[in-house]
Amino acid sequence: MEIGVSAFAETTPDPGTGELVSHAERLRQVVEEIVLADQVGLDVYGLGEHHRPDYAASAPAVVLAAAASRTSRIRLSSAVTVLSSDDPVRVFQQFATLDGLSGGRAEIMAGRGSFIESFPLFGYDLEDYDDLYAEKLDLLLAIRQDPDHVVWAGDKHRAAIPGLGVFPRPVQSPLPVWIAVGGNPQSVVRAGTLGLPLAIAIIGGMPEQFAPLAELYREAGRRAGHDPSTLRVATHSHGFVAPTTQRATDVHFRPYQAVMNGLGRERGWNHFSRTSYEAARSRRGALLVGNPEEVAEKIVAQHEQLGIDRFMLHVSAGTMPHADVLKAIELLGTEVAPLVREHVG
Repeated sequence: MEIGVSAFAETTPDPGTGELVSHAERLRQVVEEIVLADQVGLDVYGLGEHHRPDYAASAPAVVLAAAASRTSRIRLSSAVTVLSSDDPVRVFQQFATLDGLSGGRAEIMAGRGSFIESFPLFGYDLEDYDDLYAEKLDLLLAIRQDPDHVVWAGDKHRAAIPGLGVFPRPVQSPLPVWIAVGGNPQSVVRAGTLGLPLAIAIIGGMPEQFAPLAELYREAGRRAGHDPSTLRVATHSHGFVAPTTQRATDVHFRPYQAVMNGLGRERGWNHFSRTSYEAARSRRGALLVGNPEEVAEKIVAQHEQLGIDRFMLHVSAGTMPHADVLKAIELLGTEVAPLVREHVG
């Protein structure tokens, strides 16, 4: 059972003071978070890709590489790479480079992206949203399978590759690629059919509602002939951990509310109130906020409900004091993770 952290390098205004952390400062903070996560024994740190002013990490591989030389064991992953609007050759090269710098600890978490700013930025049409992802995933996997001799016939969105090599070579062979989904059954079946590990984002509702997706994934993998032991499932949830429940909610609520309502205005969501927050934080809710015992209990519940092999806690949705974020990562590694691992054996 692997436990880790994910982040988007948020740079939203502090809800109390209105102050903004610069992109440069936030990126340095992320490196500090990764170093601490490694020191306290966490297994993975995932960094998301965004192309908008309230997130600093448009190039996760670069940020993860900055942490590679200062860490020794933690796995370094995108969370996610928006593959639809990127070039699979460059994605592979970037993460193969990261893999070399880290001594074989890089991972790609490939997704279609729930934010769409990258599509017009890189000249893609949202009408091609699904086709872009399917075609570029096929190319990425072709490169991963045989980087010495990539043969690609070409398609609507990418020119042919006539048996060329892609460099550098990664340490890991093959370079790990996860499929990230938000609940789309077709994406889940694709991951299972390809035999790739699956990462499910659970940021609303109840985690138990996602159990059918995990089973759908495993069934698709079995039907495709893959060894069930290789069909790994991870979940990613928002949350925060502090020495006490009161401290956790005091630090987390206002920044989280500000982010959820900001996104809600863009996407037509209902207002996120304190009542909404407490419902999400309840025993069966998707939000993991509380003391170490409470957070561990909810991770264990996801393990029992979905059979997960990895859990990633998104600890900094919104701008919070960096010292509190570091404390949350410390507690996740030193108190939450041991409780979870003891329970799941």
